[in-house]
Amino acid sequence: MIVCVCRRVSDREIARHVRAGMTFDEVQFELGVATQCGQCEGCARDIVAQCSASHPVAALNCESGPRAIQLANSIKESKAWNSSRHSAAA
Repeated sequence: MIVCVCRRVSDREIARHVRAGMTFDEVQFELGVATQCGQCEGCARDIVAQCSASHPVAALNCESGPRAIQLANSIKESKAWNSSRHSAAA
């Protein structure tokens, strides 16, 4: 799911960087998330917090392949998340 529309940053990309040991500030600097309009900051911070808690440190290039991340409740309950699920099912 795209979290930052301005910079086209996905939740997976944020999670990958956090699992490599980056903080929100480092992710923000590296990816540019929440540096333009700021609407994605809360969602991006939720992803960082959840990934930091569930996987403290891992490599950026995981040889075992992509893994699913559990999204924060605020993400799953947002209008954007619900509307994208309905349009994907249609």
